[in-house]
Amino acid sequence: MNIILRLVINAFGVMLAANLVPGIYVNGFGTALLVALVLSILNILIGWPLRILTLPLTLVTLGFFLLVINTLLFKMATFVKGFEVVGFWPAFFGSIIVTLVSLVGKAILK
Repeated sequence: MNIILRLVINAFGVMLAANLVPGIYVNGFGTALLVALVLSILNILIGWPLRILTLPLTLVTLGFFLLVINTLLFKMATFVKGFEVVGFWPAFFGSIIVTLVSLVGKAILK
């Protein structure tokens, strides 16, 4: 049940990012829910290995390189039909919004 709630919260984050950031387009909440699921899977399969491999770079940049990794994962999710991110900066700001909504959602669930 907790996983489903987290996916719904992340889907709200995707919808919020699409409403606030020009260059991010989502067809509807169903698409946002699918994007949230894809982002979760990408984070597990690609995100964690990338974070481990780039740990020295992350330490040197005081953690800011994690923003680049999150941006790339957000951009990779555009293969979902009905979800489009045009450019690096919309992906950057969209990933920040989704991350912040996710953090707030986790805090509320606890």
